[in-house]
Amino acid sequence: MREHPAIGATIVEPMRFLKGAVDVVRCHHERWDGTGYPTGLRHEEIPLSARVFAIADSFDAMTNDRPYRAAMQVEEAIDEIALGACTQFDPDIVQIFLDLVDDEPWIVGLEPAAVG
Repeated sequence: MREHPAIGATIVEPMRFLKGAVDVVRCHHERWDGTGYPTGLRHEEIPLSARVFAIADSFDAMTNDRPYRAAMQVEEAIDEIALGACTQFDPDIVQIFLDLVDDEPWIVGLEPAAVG
């Protein structure tokens, strides 16, 4: 599992039309606090695109069924993303995500009255 970002980047790298996605694929499991993988990047060492994608990928993973667990409710996943600020996720990107959810709740499948 921990090797999939590096393996994925190796697969994507020769594909000219996916050139801009290589950093996202390679770095989306790096963590803001430096404890991620594959290389332990931290803070701004992690490409911005990968920091943004990490939140989207985590939200998607939490809100969809997996073979090993049922999906979380959207509200629970939002709370988990918020709790991951400064450890797993870039706190500035988390705040943008939370602001987006507050302003446009339909983006994550919520009715406007369900937020706040």
